Amino acid sequence: MKGTVLHELRLFFVALQFLTRMPSPRWVGFEPAWLNDSARHFPLVGALVGGAGAAVLGAASLAWPPAVAALLSIVATVWVTGGFHEDGFADSCDALGGSVTRERALEIMKDSRIGAYGAIGLVLMLGTKAAVLAGLVQAAGAGGAMAAVMWVHAASRSVPLWLMRRLPYAGDVAQAKARPMAVPVSAAGLGIGLGWVALATAVVLVPTTALRVPPAAVLASLAACTAVAVYGEPWLRRRLGGYTGDALGASQQLAELAALLVWLAVLRAGVEGA
Repeated sequence: MKGTVLHELRLFFVALQFLTRMPSPRWVGFEPAWLNDSARHFPLVGALVGGAGAAVLGAASLAWPPAVAALLSIVATVWVTGGFHEDGFADSCDALGGSVTRERALEIMKDSRIGAYGAIGLVLMLGTKAAVLAGLVQAAGAGGAMAAVMWVHAASRSVPLWLMRRLPYAGDVAQAKARPMAVPVSAAGLGIGLGWVALATAVVLVPTTALRVPPAAVLASLAACTAVAVYGEPWLRRRLGGYTGDALGASQQLAELAALLVWLAVLRAGVEGA
C-alpha cells in the first residue's frame, strides 16, 4: 500500500513537471513509461493551475476592476503552464483551420511558427476567456468566480484523457516529441482522472459563505466538457486519424472555454430569473 501511494505521488510530480514550469523533487526520478501513466493526474494538476489563477483573480479583484483581474488571472495560468495548452490550440488552428489534407495538417502541427489562423484563434480565445471571467466576477463575486476557475481547469483536463483513451495516435510514434504520450491511456487511468474531477466537484459544491456555486452551473459545465470530448473524438478521427499533442492541448482549451461560457450563462439566467 505504501509503495502504491509513493508511486502515485511520483506520477503526480511527473504530470506536474510535464504540464507546468514546476520542477519535480530529485527523488522522483523518471522513466519513460511514467509519463503515460501520469496522465491520470492531469485533472489534479489542472486544479492546482486553476488554484493559482483563482488566487490571482481573487487578490486582483480587491484592487482592480473585473476586466483587469480576469486578464491577470489568465496571465498567471499561462505563466504557470508556459502556454503549453495555448500553443497546442494555436497549432491546431493553423493545421485544421483551412481545408488541407491529413498529411499536410500533421506537417503544419510540427512547424514551430504561428500562422494567421493560429494568431487569430489565440487572440479570440483568450479575449473571450477574459470577458467571461470578468462576467463571472460580476455575476458571482470573486469567491464564486474563483471556484469556477479552479473547477474548470480540473475538469477540462479530463477531455485529453478521454481522447487518449478512445483514439490512436495520429502522427509518427517514432518522431513524437513525448513518445510515451502516443500510447493510449488505460481504462484505470481514465477512471482515476475522472475521480479527480469528481473530487473537485465535491469541493466546489460544499456550501460556504465564500462560494456561491449553483449545482446547475457545475452540471451544465460538466455537460459542456463532455460535449467537447464526444464531438471532438469523431472529428479528430476523421480529420487526423487520431490525436496529436497539439490536438490534446486544443481540446483542453476548448473545454475550458466552453465550460466557463456555460457556467456564466447559468448564473446570468439565475440572476435574470430572480
